[in-house]
Amino acid sequence: MFDSTVKGSSTMASLLLLFGLLMATIHLTGAQTGVCYGMQGDNLPTAGEVVALYNQYNIRRMRLYDPNQGALQALRGSNIELMVGVPNDALQNIASSQANANSWVQNNIRNYGNVKFRYVAVGNEVNPTGSTAQFVLPAMRNIFNAISAAGLGNQIKVSTAIDTGVLGTSYPPSQGAFRSDVTSFLNPIITFLVNNRAPLLVNLYPYFSYISNTRDIRLDYALFTAQGTVVQDGQRSYSNLFDAILDAVYSALERVGGGSLQIVISESGWPSAGGTATTVDNARIYNTNLIQHVKGGTPKKPGGPIETYVFAMFDENRKSPEYEKHFGLFSPNKQPKYSLNFN
Repeated sequence: MFDSTVKGSSTMASLLLLFGLLMATIHLTGAQTGVCYGMQGDNLPTAGEVVALYNQYNIRRMRLYDPNQGALQALRGSNIELMVGVPNDALQNIASSQANANSWVQNNIRNYGNVKFRYVAVGNEVNPTGSTAQFVLPAMRNIFNAISAAGLGNQIKVSTAIDTGVLGTSYPPSQGAFRSDVTSFLNPIITFLVNNRAPLLVNLYPYFSYISNTRDIRLDYALFTAQGTVVQDGQRSYSNLFDAILDAVYSALERVGGGSLQIVISESGWPSAGGTATTVDNARIYNTNLIQHVKGGTPKKPGGPIETYVFAMFDENRKSPEYEKHFGLFSPNKQPKYSLNFN
């Protein structure tokens, strides 16, 4: 009796463990939302504490804006999927030679074999008409070649992050089109992404659209709280600004041969202070609704889910203007500003 009870308990424990592992796998696979880990603040927690905070709140994806060695060390063995950035000030160096790109990949990716790299974002919101724009695509190519040579091409996708200021037309969403002065910059990048089946990274902020046109854009439309249709675009009905902007980018991509591309939302958020409509409550409402909303798709791309990175983990007091300091989900003392569920 004793032996069979022990054996039965052992079998049950094994089954429960297996069930738990299966549930964990399902849970992690379903988690589409990450958080951007910016570091432009004083008195931020150590990288080890930050990774522990991601684990505590079940945040399974992270965006880093540069290959911060302390953060990469802390991520070892964590199972957190990572988007790591090549900062804008490094683009010229990496574009200038394959050897420089190979070194970057060796030092910041291959040396961290137990970190789960997902994307390399080569540049962030590079001005399409500025002097750095010419280096983006050559840098992307060189990083791509280095990652492919390392045998990591199926695991790590190479892209760049743009903002929605590249749109010349965004309303209605079906008429979305890129500005004529950015096509010489964007079109070759889009071709590169299509050829390599990599997504386009887009930083998308209904907040900025709202504050630039409070006369015509309703706050509830920007916060996902509008009841019913706000914008009717042919057969498609829009009840929130996030979907409208995203579908405008998809429409713009279709016009330049990028119809097959997937978009990853590499930043989205709402500040809790420092500007128009910036309250803790509005930030909570926006981010709570964002996390739930991206489990599905948009009127134009209803398949979903939409991989999204909330901006940002912490308030960053070295940024400006004032509202830029207040996008954090957490204060530097690791206290959440409001309750947020990443499940």
